[in-house]
Amino acid sequence: QVQLVESGGGLVQAGGSLRLSCAASGRTFSSHVMAWFRQAPGKEREFVAGIRWSDIATYYTDSVKGRFTISRDNAKNTVYLQMNSLKPEDTAVYYCAVRSNGWIARNWRDYDYWGQGTQVTVSS
Repeated sequence: QVQLVESGGGLVQAGGSLRLSCAASGRTFSSHVMAWFRQAPGKEREFVAGIRWSDIATYYTDSVKGRFTISRDNAKNTVYLQMNSLKPEDTAVYYCAVRSNGWIARNWRDYDYWGQGTQVTVSS
């Protein structure tokens, strides 16, 4: 089993920044993927960004490219999402997820473990 604990959400004005963290513990993998998803009220869970642990390859959804950066700290088993130039449409619950192996997938059903989520609210 893998446990994921997110932190760093909050309320911020449009144009502001937040950094989300997701600390993983428990079972370890050699070629896993960690990703961030988000879900706004009444909408489906949406892929935001992902990173493959072995080669630090990254992938972003178009709407956050140039504004968000995903990174990881191998020693801490932690993945981060730096979010800059936030917009009201970024408001959602953000979830951290782990896929045991393979490439960075956009479909939330391809991920095996999930955190509890952290709320990000961007005011206009």
